[in-house]
Amino acid sequence: MQADTASRGPVARLLSLVERVGNRLPDPATLFVLLGVAVLVLSLIGAKAGWSVADPRDPAKQIVVDNLLDADGIRWMLTGALRNFLDFPPLAIVLVAMLGIGVAERTGLFTALIKLLVSITPSMLLTPALVFIGVCSNIASDAGYVVLPPLAAGMFAMVGRSPLVAIAAVTFGVAGGFSANVAISSLDPLLSSLTEGAARAIDPNAVVQPTCNYYFMLASTPFLTLVGWFVTARIVEPRFGRADIDAQIAEGGAERGRPRLTAEETRGLVAATLALVVVGGLFLAMALAPGWPLSGEMLRPGTTSKVPVWSEAIVPMILLLFLAPGVAYGLVSREIRSDRCVARRMGDSMSSMGTYLVLAFFAGQTIAWFKQSNLTSVLGVTGGEAIKAMGFGEAPMLAAIVVVVTLINLFVSSASAKWAFLAPILVPMLGAAGMSPELVQCAYRVGDSCTNPIAPLSPYLVVVLIAIQRYQKSAGLGTLIALLVPYTIVALVAWTGFLLVWNAAGWPLGF
Repeated sequence: MQADTASRGPVARLLSLVERVGNRLPDPATLFVLLGVAVLVLSLIGAKAGWSVADPRDPAKQIVVDNLLDADGIRWMLTGALRNFLDFPPLAIVLVAMLGIGVAERTGLFTALIKLLVSITPSMLLTPALVFIGVCSNIASDAGYVVLPPLAAGMFAMVGRSPLVAIAAVTFGVAGGFSANVAISSLDPLLSSLTEGAARAIDPNAVVQPTCNYYFMLASTPFLTLVGWFVTARIVEPRFGRADIDAQIAEGGAERGRPRLTAEETRGLVAATLALVVVGGLFLAMALAPGWPLSGEMLRPGTTSKVPVWSEAIVPMILLLFLAPGVAYGLVSREIRSDRCVARRMGDSMSSMGTYLVLAFFAGQTIAWFKQSNLTSVLGVTGGEAIKAMGFGEAPMLAAIVVVVTLINLFVSSASAKWAFLAPILVPMLGAAGMSPELVQCAYRVGDSCTNPIAPLSPYLVVVLIAIQRYQKSAGLGTLIALLVPYTIVALVAWTGFLLVWNAAGWPLGF
């Protein structure tokens, strides 16, 4: 690819340089080890230097950096290593979901589904369709990171386009468009509850509804789809020549050519659809019917925020929503002849996750250390104070919020964790200047999403990298970053401008 891109212009050459430099970095697991060492050293320096900030939730208290290299810290790291691994955010969703996904993939359901999607989607609309689906996938929490990249890659490979480009486009939708959606997701009540609590510091009767940003996020969904389509067509896809694409398709062992469904595949898809309707309908009834198991709200474990009950059951729901159609397809297509076939396919799926488990262990330790040291809290509060110190007008202040949050997001990936510390600073401060809590939250959500695709501490980055390595074994973090950084830069500028125009026009953010 380097030889081809050398003659394609400065942007392609720059991205190729980013890829080459990035791929010389150590293995992702090693990077998390090095980052963990850096966290330990910073915790020691911060504790000795007395780094601290006032707790925005209780100004009478101070949040101080905790030294993880003293006796208590070392004891906590050693005794909590197993818990830190098990609490690694995507571990459960990846492993449990892969049980169902593995059956669906290895019975041939995914291949048949890809053939169907390719046959009914006009070629020119494949890219925007993938980005749009990625943006909307956050209604199922973080499942899009696991499910969509392999499907997208298969679709592009089948029509002779680069699987890596497909992974980049759909990952931008999933990560870069994380806050947008055509529907209300579990993120909306989670953030609005934190915003409401912060708003009551200046208005004891303040109410912030989960739907307070819905109109803007609804409009942002097609807007980000267009942004992703533009970046893919103009920047990312031109980097790959015909030889690059052929090599990727061959290395991934993907099926290529005009998709034609066989009679068995057609019958299998009908059976899988019926199974999906039955299982999905049952879950929908349990979520909507009063008094049924998944209806109503519950406290999110470890927080005081209420979320829909169904959102906390999303992982086993995903398992069954893939397992049932996969089994139905396998039975009709005769890929499954007994229960042993199902168990064997689940085992094959788990056997491919060894590399992920290695990284998950070290990433889980580093993220837990970062949080335990209070460096995340100090960073979040300091970022909020930096925005306050700028003293801009409303439009520049909105842009400043977006930019600062994008920077913080590179180090603190959890949307709710960042907002828990930023909301008590930004909402009262900007509210006193006449800015509504809903507008402040909206600016935060834009900033929180834009750098998600390249956030080094994002626990899902390795999931995307593993999908890329199926089609390019030599790919590393440099490959991933070079694919996704154009989306990040363009989305940051375009989406921020979209918010400023929306606010200047006086359009309501939600209802």
